[in-house]
Amino acid sequence: MPKRLIMLLAVVMVIAIAVIQTRHESRQLFAELQTRQAERDALNVEWGKLLLEEGAWSQHRRVEAMARSRLGMNTPDAAHIRVVRVTRDAAP
Repeated sequence: MPKRLIMLLAVVMVIAIAVIQTRHESRQLFAELQTRQAERDALNVEWGKLLLEEGAWSQHRRVEAMARSRLGMNTPDAAHIRVVRVTRDAAP
């Protein structure tokens, strides 16, 4: 009987160590998950800010102001505007 008791005690110890190891790994993985979720949230916030910035930089009035100030472009007067009409029969 003592031999069975020693074997049972050894099995219980092995199972206990396995449970402890599993819980430890679970806690580590949960901590990593929280870190990754925080990184994801930060990246989503940054993405939103970049979309807003892109929208601000691409507004028509800003593009027009840059074209006028940096490139010296302006809207042509009526004498320099030509209207081209394309018919459906015309080849591209």
